[in-house]
Amino acid sequence: MSNPYTEAIKGMGREVYDSMLNALQTGRWPDGRLITSKQREHCMQAVISWGELNLPRDKRIGYIDKAHKASDSHDDAQPIKWRQNEEDL
Repeated sequence: MSNPYTEAIKGMGREVYDSMLNALQTGRWPDGRLITSKQREHCMQAVISWGELNLPRDKRIGYIDKAHKASDSHDDAQPIKWRQNEEDL
């Protein structure tokens, strides 16, 4: 027997995924209504599940590229100089 939730996710198209992702990002549905906290929970789960089934690993929500060290992607640290007044220019 199949799981109805899994079947619904499998039947969900890219347009629905994109709409849910946009609602999560903006906090609003396409018609402008606010997304509720319960809707947010369900959308998050659906977006993650759909991505697991349909997207390559590096395009999924929450993907972290562990092949690169964090220090490889940052410039050298620069000290901050605080200005107290115009004379510090």
